[in-house]
Amino acid sequence: MIGRTQLAHALTRIVGTDGVLVEPGDRIVYECDGYTIDRAIPDIVVLPDSTRQVSEIVRLLDREKVPMTPRGAGTGLSGGCLALEGGVMIALTRMKRILEVDYRNRRAVVEAGLVNLRLTQAVSARGYHYAPDPSSQGSCTIGGNIANNSGGPHTLKYGVTTNHILAVELVLPDGEVIWTGAGTEDSPGYDLTGVVVGAEGTFGVVTRAIVRLTRSPAQFRTMLAIFDSIDAATETVSSIIAAGILPAALEMMDQMVIQAVEEAFHYGFPLDARAVLIVELDGPGPGLDDQAAAVVEICRERGAREVRRAETAAERQALWTSRKRGIGALGRLAPSCCTQDGVIPRTRLPEVLRRISEIGEHYGLKVANVFHAGDGNLHPCILFDERDADETQRVLKAGGEILGVCASVGGSITGEHGIGVEKIDYMPLIFSPEDLSAMVALRQVFDPSGRCNPGKILPGGSTSCIDWVKPARRVAV
Repeated sequence: MIGRTQLAHALTRIVGTDGVLVEPGDRIVYECDGYTIDRAIPDIVVLPDSTRQVSEIVRLLDREKVPMTPRGAGTGLSGGCLALEGGVMIALTRMKRILEVDYRNRRAVVEAGLVNLRLTQAVSARGYHYAPDPSSQGSCTIGGNIANNSGGPHTLKYGVTTNHILAVELVLPDGEVIWTGAGTEDSPGYDLTGVVVGAEGTFGVVTRAIVRLTRSPAQFRTMLAIFDSIDAATETVSSIIAAGILPAALEMMDQMVIQAVEEAFHYGFPLDARAVLIVELDGPGPGLDDQAAAVVEICRERGAREVRRAETAAERQALWTSRKRGIGALGRLAPSCCTQDGVIPRTRLPEVLRRISEIGEHYGLKVANVFHAGDGNLHPCILFDERDADETQRVLKAGGEILGVCASVGGSITGEHGIGVEKIDYMPLIFSPEDLSAMVALRQVFDPSGRCNPGKILPGGSTSCIDWVKPARRVAV
């Protein structure tokens, strides 16, 4: 393997002098994503602006046996874009173009570095939008969403990222460029697109994607239900779905989040409420009012003390702004926040939230909850100060126990944040040794050298299932 200086010069010949970062002050910006407990600084950061450049970079790194780490906007919450083995980080933020919009076939071709919200903004005037809407959609990228199979509040009705990706352009770890499909609704053969979505950059570097566009709903009915009991709020979630009503979104915030959000945005949330539900219905106008009335009745039967309706587009926007920035508002309560991402059957919400509260009390930690209640995708936010080493270790232990609870009730250890480095140790909670060995074998088909985003999802690269209980190599703060 050539030295860093020689490698930087070779990369500069591909992308130009302004596309290679070697100074420590420049590289430290890329030491972590939104999961700040683990950090690792890449040896070099390179910023290509085309698939051709990415391919040339990857060929060079393959030839010189240098590890590589793809990265989008760095908004991930599981450490999925940490350069654990140093090497070169390939940051795709300059590849942010919308290359084609085909309204007739309801699809668009975009580059991986395009910010999620920019696509919806570009097509909204024609009555379309891009449905996956992570809370970070104003900054996260399509490529990052593909890596983690991201969701969002409205994926209860519309599905997660994989349901909206028709094909991806993938630079394989040896530099070869392929497309995983033809961009049609149904491609013949194996579903390679489905394999790549959620692979967290371990199969190669996604550079472009053909995405599905969705017609924007004609109307919305957006309601805020206020509860004096977390149990009552969570039981209402199951009751709404059981009534045959499928909201576009069904979100919950507990009292700690309510208070932080109200202080930040002054929406008018009642500070004494134990929980609130945001329920949004969408579709053609006829019938929506009847559905909304049914939701209001269910909420009141389950103990809601008040149900408010957003009467204008501005009120609806203010409510969603408060929800989507809820985790950020928690910065008013503590210097650091570790956001978990477990999934459970929604009927188990009351008991699991009680157990999460008990875990927080056991470790002396505050845990706030703001999450996608409709599909049981929990986001317990553990508040702490990462400068306190003992408190940080308690956060890791509490997070592990929370994931264990999710798995024990038939759930999953992630719904949309990915495994990254954070959850590697917990993969055996939901996968057998045979499952994990099959994943290793599949990864080796794409990346036999193990240098493409190493240390993520599956530790090591060995086919020995004994390796699955070994902790990932971490750089704890």
